[in-house]
Amino acid sequence: MSIFGLTDAAALGFFLAAWISYSWVTDHSSLARHGLSRAMNEQRRRWLNVMQARDLRMIDTAILTGLQQGTAFFASACIFAIGGCFALLGSADRIAAIASDLPITGGFNRMLVETKLLGLVVIFAFSFFKFGWSYRLFNYCSILLGAVPMRGDPAYTPKESAAALERTVRMNQLAAAHFNAGLRAIFFGLAYLGWFLGPAILGVTTVLVVAILSHRQFFSAAQRAVSGSGGRPS
Repeated sequence: MSIFGLTDAAALGFFLAAWISYSWVTDHSSLARHGLSRAMNEQRRRWLNVMQARDLRMIDTAILTGLQQGTAFFASACIFAIGGCFALLGSADRIAAIASDLPITGGFNRMLVETKLLGLVVIFAFSFFKFGWSYRLFNYCSILLGAVPMRGDPAYTPKESAAALERTVRMNQLAAAHFNAGLRAIFFGLAYLGWFLGPAILGVTTVLVVAILSHRQFFSAAQRAVSGSGGRPS
């Protein structure tokens, strides 16, 4: 007997399609160049170009340290979330009983609750791996930054310096891309929680998360500020 009903399967398919589609639009489509992430990538390049002209780079190493610490925080949070999901597996019967009493959930059973919890574990595990790899890439970026020659260095040549700087920029941008993917997974994990209230609620929470993320990526005051088009803080 199938664990999911038709409506559950359809809601889960819609959730996954929305996640994949949103990721493709913000990372690879022609619209991506208008997004906040792409604008920040250009600012990363500008930052490292300015860094190259500095004799002392403590500011730049401090920025990288801050980026690593933020990444480590979210990676740790994912570990705690995974542990919490496994703890809830022991209370699947209790969760099913509570959920079944709600008028909007429909039928619930232990196996369905456990399957949904395991799905949440997969989402947070994916997010953890993204944050873990991002942390490592930021670590590599700090090493590449140290390898960028200063202008007063006897071994300095414009060609070598440009190549070293480009490696640093690309590593920083890759680290940021994986960080963004991990953070996106957490947001969609919040949408996934709606499935515990029923397939219709999962559809609603998925639409809400996509709408919020799309607004922040393409229409927020932060996007206008970085792109230079102004806008009131929000």
